[in-house]
Amino acid sequence: MTAPGTELESHFAGAEEPTDGTDGAVANKSPGKLARDRFRKDKLSMFSLIVVILYFVAALAAPILVKVGFLDPFTPNQDLLNPFQLPIGKWGGISGDHWLGVEPGIGRDVLSRVWYGISFSLAISLTATLIAVIIGVTLGIISGASGGWVDAIIGRVIDLTLAFPQTLMLLALSAVAFAFISEVMGVPPGNPTRALYVVAVLGLFGWTGVARIVRGQVLSLREREFVAASKMMGASKFRLYFREILPNLWAPILVTFTLIMPAFVSAEAALAYLGVSIQPPTPTLGNVLFDSLTYADTDFVFFFVPALLIATIVVCFNLLGDGLRDALDPKGHR
Repeated sequence: MTAPGTELESHFAGAEEPTDGTDGAVANKSPGKLARDRFRKDKLSMFSLIVVILYFVAALAAPILVKVGFLDPFTPNQDLLNPFQLPIGKWGGISGDHWLGVEPGIGRDVLSRVWYGISFSLAISLTATLIAVIIGVTLGIISGASGGWVDAIIGRVIDLTLAFPQTLMLLALSAVAFAFISEVMGVPPGNPTRALYVVAVLGLFGWTGVARIVRGQVLSLREREFVAASKMMGASKFRLYFREILPNLWAPILVTFTLIMPAFVSAEAALAYLGVSIQPPTPTLGNVLFDSLTYADTDFVFFFVPALLIATIVVCFNLLGDGLRDALDPKGHR
């Protein structure tokens, strides 16, 4: 005869075993742990993460290396150029002292200029991305959570911003904007003014996509029980928006950040080509690439290095964003 309670205990003991073929330990993992495990299994995303980390480390280390003299992006080396102002030797003058050769026409070290240019490109793109994300997240939360006429007004502002001819107005107003930033805001003329202008343009015109993504997420979150409970408890709109709803948006915000950042890196390079961004001798990836276009046929290494670096950064950031999106999606592994 079976002992009392034995059958019931065996029933619950059997219920603990997974029936879908997965490891029983998965049931004890948090959503964050599951997302990290899915991300680590994606080798391409992990490789992209390593490249992105190296990009940030290189950008942070460049000013220090310039100060200690390891990098020298400004000193010309005319003795390394032939009478045609091209580097002496093969592959753009690559040597033990100049690992990527020297710049045609002036003779500055290519490695130093590209490496130091990463810092300025990162500073511009990162600052502009933060501005765009902050504006987009704030207006997206307010629009989605408020609804009604507030949502309608913010929606029309987004439509107007998207319809604005950004590139044409950017070029047409650049001289006026430079004068305003320098005289009214007290920013030193030259590259500081240009950098602030580029950051402002990218940030103030790049928030619309973020706002639309966040608004779509908030439209579903505002119907959740915890939002209704907060309203019943008399929570203020500020607390409701930024203490209750915002913490539940970190996943789409993180993915959006990794997708906007490389777009701004490319945008800075395009603005350098149009003559609006930071100008030499201060290097950025954009103006180094622009300077190399003249020598694309005669000194391919000088052209190839900044082009490859920009392409690698953009691709790795996008792959990282895709990997994060798949990892943070609970159904992405199925």
